Amino acid sequence: MPTALPALLRFLPTLALGIVGGALAFAVNLPLPWLLGAMIATTAASLCGVRLRSPGRGRKGVLVVIGVMLGTAFTPGMTGDLGLWSLSLAVMLVATAVMMAFSVWFSQRVAGHSRETALYAGVPGGVSTVTLMAMASGADLRVVGMTHAIRILVVLLAIPPVLQAIGHVDLAGATPDLAQWLWLPGAADAAWLTVAGLGGLWLGRRLRLPNALLFGPALVSAALHLTGVTHAAVPPTLLALAQVIIGVSVGVRFAGTSLARLGQTLVMASLQALVLLVIAVLAAWIGHLLTGYSAAAALLAYMPGGAPELSLVALTLGIDPAFVTTHHLMRISVLVLLLPALLRMMARRA
Repeated sequence: MPTALPALLRFLPTLALGIVGGALAFAVNLPLPWLLGAMIATTAASLCGVRLRSPGRGRKGVLVVIGVMLGTAFTPGMTGDLGLWSLSLAVMLVATAVMMAFSVWFSQRVAGHSRETALYAGVPGGVSTVTLMAMASGADLRVVGMTHAIRILVVLLAIPPVLQAIGHVDLAGATPDLAQWLWLPGAADAAWLTVAGLGGLWLGRRLRLPNALLFGPALVSAALHLTGVTHAAVPPTLLALAQVIIGVSVGVRFAGTSLARLGQTLVMASLQALVLLVIAVLAAWIGHLLTGYSAAAALLAYMPGGAPELSLVALTLGIDPAFVTTHHLMRISVLVLLLPALLRMMARRA
């Protein structure tokens, strides 16, 4: 507490800016208002030279909360066909391989980055895990971090127009009234949600899951909800706050930089992100045709963004969060296992 309190106080102005941005976006009916509003406000402030504080440990806590919220999407009445899910996962892995091959080629041949930098910057997702792995290599961490940050920014900004183009989803959704905003779960449900968060945190670290803070609580919460032990839901206020903090987390990654200083990294990363987005759209349509699942769910599952951000979007819009979360967990797990082998293979070819 002695060290956490000053950090929290320093973060409050950033959080306030994110809340104001989210509230303004909500007032003008922007899709995903709390997420995109907070992200746009803090990104603009960062690029204008304003020093913004990162959520720090607060983001870790939010990841645990998001994981618990994602687990609530798994219900005993789920009718998902295992064979169709497996087929969709296969399509996602093929699309990921295509994205990875293009990203590494583009980063090396077009952007001119080193082999290690190209590999870690080209991974379509898992920014936290990938950055930690890149620290033990000769990769340029600034390029890796900025490439992932710009990709997530581009993907999140593209979600509303792309989803509107493919249909299948109401981006406006229902606006909670005051009673819904103030609703809180009962004591028993709150206790089960707490158990899912703390138990999942321990399990995720024990199993060494990629992004353990997110997927550990999601697994435990999913188990509790699938077995019918609890049907606890998360209040809309907490969901909105989680969106604000995730949006702020994206925006503050540009702190200390400017459009002039970003230069080539901004252009190259944006071009790369747009091509990956096109690949994801094509793969999502193929997955939709093969499995019958909505193109919107497939798109959020295949997109080359961060698992917390895209899973939270799925949860917010009610686009099959269980389906989307499962795909991102599979993709990150496979990538983390294969990255060292890919780096060795690239070194031998070089």
